Amino acid sequence: MILAEKIMTLRKRKGWSQEELAGKMDISRQSVSKWESGSSIPDIDKILAMSHLFGVSTDYLLKDEMEKDEMEEKMLPAAEEVEPENVSRLVTMEEADKFLFLTRKLVFPRAAGVALCAFSPVVPVLLGGWAENGLWGMTEDMAGGIGVAILLLLVSVGVAILVFTGMQMEKYEYMEKEILTLQYGVKGMVTKKKESFSRTYYLAVTAGVVMCILAVVPLMIAAAFQAGDMAYIYCLSVLLFVVSIAVFLFMWVGSIQDSYNMILQEGDYTLEKKTVAKKTSFLPVAYWCLVTAVFVVLGLRGYDWKAAAIIWPAAALLFVAIQCIIKTVVTTRQNKG
Repeated sequence: MILAEKIMTLRKRKGWSQEELAGKMDISRQSVSKWESGSSIPDIDKILAMSHLFGVSTDYLLKDEMEKDEMEEKMLPAAEEVEPENVSRLVTMEEADKFLFLTRKLVFPRAAGVALCAFSPVVPVLLGGWAENGLWGMTEDMAGGIGVAILLLLVSVGVAILVFTGMQMEKYEYMEKEILTLQYGVKGMVTKKKESFSRTYYLAVTAGVVMCILAVVPLMIAAAFQAGDMAYIYCLSVLLFVVSIAVFLFMWVGSIQDSYNMILQEGDYTLEKKTVAKKTSFLPVAYWCLVTAVFVVLGLRGYDWKAAAIIWPAAALLFVAIQCIIKTVVTTRQNKG
């Protein structure tokens, strides 16, 4: 059996069309057609890519003299026996470069969008405090209405940024969800970039953590000196502002670090964690929609400004706990299965 016949046989056993195989290898359908007709021969990098994609050795693909029985041993099961979730997708050097470039291009607006959502409670807190203390001629109804309106506006802008940038990244969703096979040289290139970025990543994460800790200090000082309500409100506003900056830092370096981990399938993007993530992908959207709905309802009912200080931090901590519990349960069931 010659190489052309082997490519055609392996492709059909996977249940793929020529277009599907071409898409997985980032080549044209005409190239696959020429390989299978024997009018052209794949380059060595394409041979390596196909050996990973089909799960066979390069010897099997290149050696024509192998006996039929030996070939059958090395070939994959028929297409109907191959589980779709175990089929990998080839990532070429060009595809990896485009993904990393686009991630860095969009990381600042995405981080700003998330930080804007984190900052949004500051305005309702300030307006509520002014109304409660009779400042600026603000009534509680005015504070509640204007505060919730501005909060929703800031959240809407932040979400719009995330949706817009997310649509641009949509074609690379497979990096996060699918099993990847890397073209020769991709792993080395990405690993080198990740190592170069590691210093920036650790410094930014450290700065963000320190900022979150120090942000509580003004509140502690206000409590120590038994300051008035407005002092607490201003201290709380400073806390939320500083935390939003920390969130920006976390999102900025975290997104870039995740782009490297996605390609290398490390950290939160190992094969096992990708499977768990697919089963729990509904959680963040459902949870934060519920929290926002509760906050809006409280605002429409004339909530106290202190509610803003409780709902969001408490919801964030509760989310982490719920996410850990659900992922642990899913992982345990998956391992048992």
